[in-house]
Amino acid sequence: MQFLLTAFDGSDPGAPERRQKARPGHLEKIRIMRNLGQFVFGGAILDDNGQMIGSMVVYEFPNRKALDNYLKEELYVTEKVWERIEVKPFRQATIG
Repeated sequence: MQFLLTAFDGSDPGAPERRQKARPGHLEKIRIMRNLGQFVFGGAILDDNGQMIGSMVVYEFPNRKALDNYLKEELYVTEKVWERIEVKPFRQATIG
């Protein structure tokens, strides 16, 4: 089952630094998840100046509970990068 995660970073002065510090580990985990088929696609949400302010990710997990268990260990969660997270079921379009 696919899930669309939309997450916004904190807006405090330390938020960009937290993101940059956690980013290498976050991306390494994403590479592993891509190889396992759990990361479908995603990337950074940018403000009008091109600064990263959040993330959009489509994950593939058997169910919401499995995704929630993963998110407990996601670096952007544990390192308090993402302040507000929304998750919705998702279905990627198949274009023939």
